[in-house]
Amino acid sequence: MVEENDSPFMPDAKNPLRGAGGTSGGIGMFLLGSVMMIGGFYLLLNAIVVNSRFGAGMRLYSVGGFGITTGMVLIPLIFGIVFIFYDSSSVIGWLLAIGSLVALVFGVLSTVNFSLRTMSAFDLIVILVLGFGGLGLFMRSLKSAEPPALKP
Repeated sequence: MVEENDSPFMPDAKNPLRGAGGTSGGIGMFLLGSVMMIGGFYLLLNAIVVNSRFGAGMRLYSVGGFGITTGMVLIPLIFGIVFIFYDSSSVIGWLLAIGSLVALVFGVLSTVNFSLRTMSAFDLIVILVLGFGGLGLFMRSLKSAEPPALKP
């Protein structure tokens, strides 16, 4: 006696071969969209230049016209570390250390500048068509290719 196939990966009369995402959208469209999307977004991210002006003595924040520099943020961090090593359950030590680290992270992130490198309009159009066209094909492949049934 022949057993029926219950695997969703093996085609038979009950379970026809399915495409990307288990739909009938098409594996070719899925692969083409994936390659276009990966290539386009790689080129886009490769064209972004990241700069930072973070440094010692740099003014991170301003409170009432008084500038708080990176060195001033490190002082509570040092006291917090001392309190933590003296008594690891010290709430004030943990608050000082975590608060200083959060202030430093926000200070670094606020000084980061993103810009696109110089490129021609053709380069930018090709990058955008590859990235977002590939995204459209990728999403279309996950949609069922069968026409919707009409409601009576």
